[in-house]
Amino acid sequence: MEWGLEHCDLDEIEAIGIDEVLRHRGHKYLTVVYQLDGHCRRLLWVGKERTTETLESFFRTFTFCRAWKLSYVCSDMWKPYLNVIASWAPRAVHVLDRHHIVAKLTGALDDVRAEEAKRMRSDGYEPLLKHSRWPLLKNPENLTDFQQQKLEDLLQYNLKIQYNLKTVRAYLVKEAFQLLWTFISPA
Repeated sequence: MEWGLEHCDLDEIEAIGIDEVLRHRGHKYLTVVYQLDGHCRRLLWVGKERTTETLESFFRTFTFCRAWKLSYVCSDMWKPYLNVIASWAPRAVHVLDRHHIVAKLTGALDDVRAEEAKRMRSDGYEPLLKHSRWPLLKNPENLTDFQQQKLEDLLQYNLKIQYNLKTVRAYLVKEAFQLLWTFISPA
């Protein structure tokens, strides 16, 4: 393995991904860096812990000259990673990974749903949003029959009486955002 690392050509790498993996229960992580070029996808580096120092250790090994040539860096939205990437690879386009963007969207939708359900309950309205968490958060193709029916009922209710539930608006925004992943534009 050491021989392989010593003889590994790192000079023409244009895109890397940075993430963490759980190595042991209790928030024990490894930082992993992998090449994401179209012609080559491979693990480049693994470091103990999920810290600023760990990621900086990778970049010191990778060198500033190579980092300067990077076109793309993909990572999650963890602030320490964002800071290290900005300082070591300032010319690279920073791509935030899909999983974390979707998690932020669904988290925001769930907050809207919980707040609206609480307000409706305290105002004496019918508990429309009861049992609606998973129908709203899951991908439509993964819904059970019960969840599919609950979602359809919420959407129909919103149309029929024009109550304009904030939760339904948030759900529609979340679903419309999913089009981003398949959007193709020559511009």
